[in-house]
Amino acid sequence: MEGGKPTIPLVYQAVQALYHDPDPAGKERASVWLGELQRSMYAWEIADQLLQLKQDVESCYFAAQTMKMKIQTSFYELPAETHNALRDSLLSHIQSLKDLSPIIVTQLALAIADLALQMASWKGCVHTLIEKYNDDVSSMTFLIEILTVLPEEVHSRSLRIGANRRTEIIEDLAYYSSTVVTLLTTCVEKTGNDEKMLIKVFRCLGSWFNLGVLDSNFMASNQLLIVLFQVLQRDETSTNLHEAASDCVCSALYAIESVDTNVALAMQLFQGVLTLETAYHMAVAREDLDKVLNYCRIFTELCETFLETTVRSPGQGMGDLRTLELLLICAGHPQYEVVEISFNFWYRLGEHLYKTNEPALHAIFRPYIQRLLHSLARHCQLDSDHEGIPEDTDDFGEFRMRVSDLVKDVIFLVGSMECFSQLYSTLKDGNPPWEVTEAVLFIMAAIAKSVDPQNSPTLTEVLEQVVQLPETVHIAVRYTSIELVGEMSEVVDRHPRFLDPVLNYLMKGLREKPLASVAAKAIHNICSVCRDHMAQHFQGLLDIARALDSFALSTEAAVGLLKGTALVLARLPLEKIAECLSDLCAVQVMALKKLLAQNPTNGKTADPTVWLDRLAVIFRHTNPIVENGQTHPCQKVIQEIWPVLSETLNTHQADNRIVERCCRCLRFAVRCVGKGSASLLQPLVTQMVSVYQVYPHSCFLYLGSILVDEYGMEDGCRQGLMDMLQALCMPTFQLLEQPLGLRNHPDTVDDLFRLATRFVQRSPVTLLSSGIIVHIIQCAIAATTLDHRDANCSVMKFVRDLIHTGVSNDHEEDFELRKQLIGQAMEQHGQQLVTQLMHTCCFCLPAYTLPDVAEVLWEIMVFNRPTFCRWLEVALKGLPKETTGGAVTVTHKQLTDFHKQVTSAEECKQVCWAIREFTRLFR
Repeated sequence: MEGGKPTIPLVYQAVQALYHDPDPAGKERASVWLGELQRSMYAWEIADQLLQLKQDVESCYFAAQTMKMKIQTSFYELPAETHNALRDSLLSHIQSLKDLSPIIVTQLALAIADLALQMASWKGCVHTLIEKYNDDVSSMTFLIEILTVLPEEVHSRSLRIGANRRTEIIEDLAYYSSTVVTLLTTCVEKTGNDEKMLIKVFRCLGSWFNLGVLDSNFMASNQLLIVLFQVLQRDETSTNLHEAASDCVCSALYAIESVDTNVALAMQLFQGVLTLETAYHMAVAREDLDKVLNYCRIFTELCETFLETTVRSPGQGMGDLRTLELLLICAGHPQYEVVEISFNFWYRLGEHLYKTNEPALHAIFRPYIQRLLHSLARHCQLDSDHEGIPEDTDDFGEFRMRVSDLVKDVIFLVGSMECFSQLYSTLKDGNPPWEVTEAVLFIMAAIAKSVDPQNSPTLTEVLEQVVQLPETVHIAVRYTSIELVGEMSEVVDRHPRFLDPVLNYLMKGLREKPLASVAAKAIHNICSVCRDHMAQHFQGLLDIARALDSFALSTEAAVGLLKGTALVLARLPLEKIAECLSDLCAVQVMALKKLLAQNPTNGKTADPTVWLDRLAVIFRHTNPIVENGQTHPCQKVIQEIWPVLSETLNTHQADNRIVERCCRCLRFAVRCVGKGSASLLQPLVTQMVSVYQVYPHSCFLYLGSILVDEYGMEDGCRQGLMDMLQALCMPTFQLLEQPLGLRNHPDTVDDLFRLATRFVQRSPVTLLSSGIIVHIIQCAIAATTLDHRDANCSVMKFVRDLIHTGVSNDHEEDFELRKQLIGQAMEQHGQQLVTQLMHTCCFCLPAYTLPDVAEVLWEIMVFNRPTFCRWLEVALKGLPKETTGGAVTVTHKQLTDFHKQVTSAEECKQVCWAIREFTRLFR
């Protein structure tokens, strides 16, 4: 903080402003100032004083939260000799503030827990806390709060206590766990039916179950388990207590996932949950949805825990199929939110049965899945007074999409063909109301693709009937029937006689506003699957494309229709393609020209992205088969369109979104004709470089990588592309060298290293002999610390591929030169790179990036193992050996073991395993 330590009255003033200032700007200023205070060294002392003064709830909450935050993120600021004083001070604060507000107690409890986890000198903290407070009933609330958050914080992401310390703590907590449970039991005996205390006890017990340290035999015979189920069986239990008890049972079930090693407790929980069926029915009768949802959560967790047992020995012991009956009872509840809770279990059951693939086992579970499917079809019904098409973006629409996914995953157990026929017969034989028809068609659409189109008379009959649906049926039925037709495109492909009636049916839908987008999607599907049959209908598709904006289509549906048209266009005879492509692009090009001719209104020019995206999709999917030596039929069209794209790019050069769409369009144009776009190379690169100097949009770097990919192997283009790289790198480095430049511009990092990687792949010697390579490597080393999935992946891929060019002897004549150039680069940057990578994976990067780091280390080692061994040793010596709290982070043996595992590895995955284990010591 500038200007030294702030006074207490000033801090009070800021806290008051944060909570009570009517002016939002005043609140914001207070928030920024208090944030700065929390990050400063003064925060420790000021928070302590505020908690002592106890002036009001707000200032105490701010101080408690500050203490927690400082201990989580800045514990290293305190010298070791102050740790005991901090602990004693926090304990006295929590005792004196225990009646002020529960949220303050929670923040202080978290501060104490986080301190205990980091302070290695505080041995047996659970034992000392219980000894100190267990005789005082008034201290029980905060003691239980500390004991609740302590196990939760062990795996907290904000504390980097390392695997050694974490193991030590977990062993310590396991040792004292039965003392905690005994304390909780005594507490329940003393306070009887005090609801608030029961909620606290259940939360605390759940927390210890979640950590997985409770002795399951001790728990199986514990009184608390009986109390838990009594609370859940009682009709008069309040909502809050019911939820706390349900959470606790779910945590217990989750904790005994390996049933075989926890048999006694598993049996108790299994039998306990089965007794809750009556209570569930009671909650349904009382229309108490909160309790119904809680019971369904418990039943689902029961099924998940005993899943393997149920599949291994269905109907026997704890494989009792009554567990599935409970879930099907829940599926019968009229509210769809209830059945939705169990979806994950049904997925997993399907997955298990699919892997075991035993017909006898499938037969046991088939009736359960059939009943589930019936329930799901019923839940998918719209209300009978629903008007218009089914909404797919509201909660119910999302539920139906999840049903569709689930049905696709479990249908193999029932058989797609049988299910499809059964569903169809309910429509054919009965005369159900419209909402039943629509729901049945919806489920049929989910499974249509998994029915074999080869020899299924039902499929062709369904198609025949659907396309004859009169326009008088409810519009939702027509909407879903169009979806079904789109899903049956393979049937149309096998039986081309249906193509005309199907297209006529879909064209009717396309002309009606509510059905237009779903009809367009179905036409797109038909075009994708029946490309050859659709060639004769190309003129019709072209007519639709020309009049695209006369239909009421969503942006996505319009682009989909053009994609379908382009896929069919690519199947026309080569001599026809150029003319038809020109026709297809003409509408979009005319629109772009018109926009360019307009005068800007209020200084803003009209947005061309719709037309750019449509051109992009046409180029992307027009991929005819061109023999060697033939001119690409799209080449002429793209040359004609280039001036319009170039002018659009110039006009909107300051707008990142529009420039991105221009680059995307050009990228697909270049990809479409490949080497045929050579005449564009010079003007395109010139324009990219000149705009990039003023507006460094990262998409230019991406487009540059596409050009290098297409032309980097051509001798005549290499120097020009190298000049492009150098011209683009200068403004890029300026941007990334600003404070927080790498973190603020991850897209630029991502695209820069894609471009550099393309050079490594297409023309490594050109890059390695240039002056710019040193700067690119330095930038890569700095960027390895960036915690951004795409950017980090690009950086690691660049370094890996770069070193690999000196490793892979592909018998090209430049291999020796490449090896020599990589050798020089490694001599200059190798130690720095290895040190940075080790630091990065221990302190900066999430675990999912480690395989990429391992690949880089592996390539360095393959390139020169003896030197790498030395570099790794130096890097390891530089790592901190213990935490500020005095806990050992890494032992000498762990360092030497890791060095040996990596340097003696015979394949990359061994390096990856070693790093994964080693970095846990620092997390």
